[in-house]
Amino acid sequence: MSQQGGRPTGPEDDWWGQLYDDSTGDTGPASVPDSLDDRFASAAGAVGDRGVPGAGAGERAVPDPVLPAPRPGADDIMDAPRTSGPSPQRAPWEPPPARPTGPVTFPAAAKRQGPERTPPAPPTVPPPPPAPPFWPGPEAARTTAGAPPRGPTAEPGPGGTAPPAPADPPPAPPRPAGPPPTPPPSADSPPTPPRPADPPPDPPEAAFERPASSPGPRGHVGSRPPTYDAEPTALPLADPDELDDLVADTVLDGARYGSCTVRAVSVRGDSARYRGEPRRDSLLTARFGTGEQALLLVAMATGARATPGAHRAAAEACHWIGRAVGRSHVRLVEDIRAGRRGDLKSGLHRLTDRSLGKLRASAAEQGVDPEEYAAGLRCLLLPADPECRTRVFFGVGPGGLFRLRDGEWQDIEPQVGEIKGEPVVGFGSPPSETPDGDRLTMDLGIPTPPSPYEPAPEPRREPFRFRTSVARPGDTLLVCSGGLADPLRGEPELGDYLAERWSRPEPPGLAAFLADSQVRVKGYADDRTAAAVWEA
Repeated sequence: MSQQGGRPTGPEDDWWGQLYDDSTGDTGPASVPDSLDDRFASAAGAVGDRGVPGAGAGERAVPDPVLPAPRPGADDIMDAPRTSGPSPQRAPWEPPPARPTGPVTFPAAAKRQGPERTPPAPPTVPPPPPAPPFWPGPEAARTTAGAPPRGPTAEPGPGGTAPPAPADPPPAPPRPAGPPPTPPPSADSPPTPPRPADPPPDPPEAAFERPASSPGPRGHVGSRPPTYDAEPTALPLADPDELDDLVADTVLDGARYGSCTVRAVSVRGDSARYRGEPRRDSLLTARFGTGEQALLLVAMATGARATPGAHRAAAEACHWIGRAVGRSHVRLVEDIRAGRRGDLKSGLHRLTDRSLGKLRASAAEQGVDPEEYAAGLRCLLLPADPECRTRVFFGVGPGGLFRLRDGEWQDIEPQVGEIKGEPVVGFGSPPSETPDGDRLTMDLGIPTPPSPYEPAPEPRREPFRFRTSVARPGDTLLVCSGGLADPLRGEPELGDYLAERWSRPEPPGLAAFLADSQVRVKGYADDRTAAAVWEA
C-alpha cells in the first residue's frame, strides 16, 4: 500500500483480491458423505470394529459403549435386585437418559417388556476396596426400588425407530422407620463392613446423682417472709446544694491485723428502703498509728427515730469520737497493754460525754431540739499488737454485744445496773489513787465543755456501757446496733444460722459477711450496723 493520497508506483499487490474474489470456484462436493451422522459413524468406526447385531443394511456398525465401573457401595440400595457382576444401574446423582424423538444411528434404550439378552462381558476391572455401606436418600430409593434391570442395548423397531419408552413405574412404598434391611450378599460382591452398633440409650434423668451444693446465704428466716422487698426501692430526696449530705445505702469494710480479722457493715433497713428515707445508722472504721502501736477503732451510731436530721447526728457522733480517740491513741494503747481497766473506763467515759456534748452544742447552733438531734454510740477498740488480745467495748444507747464461742452465742452486753462490768481475764485493776496512771488517763487534757443553754438542760440519762475481755482463739466478737441485736434476741433461728456460718475455720469474705448480716426477719425492718472480729 502507499501513503495517503499517493498512487502506487509498482505492480499492485493482489493478495486481497485472491482471498476474497467471488469469481473463484468452489472445490465441489466431496467424494464421501460429509453429514453429521457420517462423521459420527466414522468416529465410531475408528474407536472399534464390533458391529451391533440386527443393524440395518448400509448402516455402520457401532460398538457397545463401555460403561465405567460402578462406585463402591452405589449398588447397595434398599430393595434393589442384585445380579452377578457390576450393577448396570446409574448412580443416584446421574440424570435419567434422554428419550429419542427421531431416527438415530446409535442404539436406543432396551425394551423393558421384551425378552432380555445377556450383555457382553465388560473388561475385567479389579474389585474396588471395601467402603462403608451407602445410605440411599429418598430420591435414590424412589427411582431404583422395584425397577427391573435395564439392558445396555436394544434392537430398533422397523425403519430404525426406537420403540416408545414405557410409563414410569409406580412410586415405591414409604420407607419404614428404622435402619434399612441389609440385602443378601452375592458371590462376587466385596464384603461389607459391619455396621457400628448404636450407643446405649441414656439412663433416665432420675438415675443421675448430683452432688448437693453447699447452702448459700438465705434470704430470710422465720415462718413467713418479711413484708418489704429485699432490694432497695426508692432513693432519698436530694438537695442540689447539699449533695454531701447524701448517705449510701450500704457501707462495707474490713481488715486484718495481728491475730484478728475485722468485718464491718451498715445496711439501710427495709422500711427506709421502701419509703425512700436515708440510712439513720453511721459507721466509722479507722486505724491510728503504725506497727504494733496501731489502734483500730470501729464506731457506729444510730440517730433518733422519725427525725429529719437523724443521719447527720449519727455521722457527727462517729466523727467526734473518732477525733478524740485518734488524738489519744498512744495513751490508750499503753493502758490496754498494761490492763489498766479502771483508767480505760474513766478515760473513755469522758471521751464519750465530750463527743455527745458537742453533738448537743451542734443542735443548739442549728436551732434543733437536742433530744431530736441525738444518737446512740457504740465503739470497739482493737490493738494491732498480735501479743495483746484485749478487746475494749464502750458506748451509750441501745444495741448488742455478743460473743460466739464453741458454736453458741453469749450475750455479754453490760447491763444497766452493772457498774463495774466483767473484769479482764488475767489482769487486775490498779488502785484509782495512783499518782500517775489513773490521773493521766482520766484527764487526757480534755476540759468539760460548757453548756450552750442557760439554764443548762438535763442531759440524757443514758448509761455508759463498758466491758473489756481477753479473746480466745476461735472466738467471734460481735458489736451491733439495735437493728441486728433485736432480731438476734427475738428470733433463735437467726442466731442458729449465723452461728453455723461464722463458726467455720476461715472468716467470711466481705461479700459473704454482707449477705449474712442482712438475712431478714419478719417484724424487724430497722437499719443494721454490725462489726465482727474473728480470732485466729
